[in-house]
Amino acid sequence: MSYERFASIYDELMSDAPYDNWVEYTKSEISKAGLQSPKILDLGCGTGSMLLQFAKHDLYAVGVDLSDEMLMMAKQKLEKHSIKPELFQQDMSELDLGQMFNCIVIYCDSLNYLQDEERVRQTFKQAYSHLEEGGLLLFDVHSIFKIDELFIGQTFAYDGIENAYIWNSFEGEYPHSVVHELTFFAWNENKQAYDRFEEEHYQRTFSISQYIQWGKEAGFTSMEVSSDFKNCPPSEESERLFFSFKK
Repeated sequence: MSYERFASIYDELMSDAPYDNWVEYTKSEISKAGLQSPKILDLGCGTGSMLLQFAKHDLYAVGVDLSDEMLMMAKQKLEKHSIKPELFQQDMSELDLGQMFNCIVIYCDSLNYLQDEERVRQTFKQAYSHLEEGGLLLFDVHSIFKIDELFIGQTFAYDGIENAYIWNSFEGEYPHSVVHELTFFAWNENKQAYDRFEEEHYQRTFSISQYIQWGKEAGFTSMEVSSDFKNCPPSEESERLFFSFKK
């Protein structure tokens, strides 16, 4: 999947994303774990919005993403705020930085883009190998309820000042997977007409017990699950699940 065009309008589409909530969740888990001077690794950092929020809260973070286009935008965004980012282009399931961290985050359902079970397991293993003793792996995923009931068979639309899209979601190849077919209309560089382009995004999720099992296999010994930015257990209709794995 190419993010060349998608990266250019990603921030507008994510303008309402609750980045502050992710920061507060991270700070809360760091405090509970008693981590001092946290060094954070943001896997699937995208255009750097989460990295920018961490910096505003005096939290040092390194970014990793698979997309060169996303990383280029992250670099530009952070440098505009006088932040010299440390960014790496890697697949999270093949993570190899030669650095250790005491907190690794995978937010905004980035983990759901891994379609293959083995890649999720490998991501947990690689995260574990990059964590100091007592460190945390924090991530969120779409729930099975959200994929099966709120995405599949639905159509969404967005009509912005310079960009618009039509978003259709279809059942994917695997259980609890979805194909997002997006048609974008974006002002071209001359601001004289709209360019049309299309993207397909694939997401898949698994049961809570499956994520827990893979975490145990990776070596994590302490695991907590909550939902929807609330410090409470998931319900049958929770949409976003949060996991806190401790090494």
